[in-house]
Amino acid sequence: MTNSNRWFVIINPTSGNGSGRRKWLKIKTELEYNAFDFDFVFTEYANHSKELIQSSIKQGFTKFICVGGDGTLHNIINGVQLQKQINSSAIQIGIIPIGTGNDWIKTHGIPLNIKESISIIKKENVKQQDLGKITFIDEQRDAIYFNNLAGVGFDGFVVSKVGAYKYLGAMAYLIGALVGLFSFKNFDTTITLNDKKLTTKSLMVLVGLCKYSGGGMRLTETPNAYDGLFDVSIAKDLTKLEIIGNLLNLFNGKIVEHTKVETSKVRDLSIVIDSKDKPFIQADGELIGTGNINVSIVPGAFSFYCN
Repeated sequence: MTNSNRWFVIINPTSGNGSGRRKWLKIKTELEYNAFDFDFVFTEYANHSKELIQSSIKQGFTKFICVGGDGTLHNIINGVQLQKQINSSAIQIGIIPIGTGNDWIKTHGIPLNIKESISIIKKENVKQQDLGKITFIDEQRDAIYFNNLAGVGFDGFVVSKVGAYKYLGAMAYLIGALVGLFSFKNFDTTITLNDKKLTTKSLMVLVGLCKYSGGGMRLTETPNAYDGLFDVSIAKDLTKLEIIGNLLNLFNGKIVEHTKVETSKVRDLSIVIDSKDKPFIQADGELIGTGNINVSIVPGAFSFYCN
């Protein structure tokens, strides 16, 4: 049995501080108006979207719509990449964005407007961007994929603080950064990229595919989701005063010009933490733990609907 011509819609009711639930009737009406033939389901707990997409792929679905934010899309992509039923490139995903930061859509020009985002999906114009793949060096666990940006250090610490301020929308990330500033400690790390080893004290190490993260911050230099390369920024031992003095530069992209920030283009890298206290790791704004990691590129692995 196949459902290849039928759509499967996954709604995160808590995305955007509850916007998923509040806006679903409007979204459902608009999908029906545009003659979409679809099943739908609400997520009920963390990572539920990963399970839902895997079970629906087994039912023959290949076309999906994500109603949620960056975190919901992240989990759906991981569900696709970890399933063994069909080639992941055959799975196509449309996005109706209702999250807190909505960072990934900014790179691809997907609008926040519900009617306009559904219109894009309706056209079924498919693009394929690269994904990042994170594997933990010292642990036996599933790989974690990311479609936007992953980071180790201060940005992960900020993500751990953001939950309490999500009702403020994208401003939650700025507030999380200010709160985290006074308790975060820079860490010692050894980074291997392009066969070069760099041992340094770091504020954060950022591995980017797309332009924006953290509610609109621009933390990497020339990211390109289609070129088969990561854009890496290593923010070294910045002081708290230097961070405060560069808050605006986190959003306008000029942070990469700071003398304590080093940038590189790579296909893969490893990040080994030499400090006793291991900093948080985040992928697409989702905390994924702590530890030493390898990060590799998976070219053209994510198929999505875009203009």
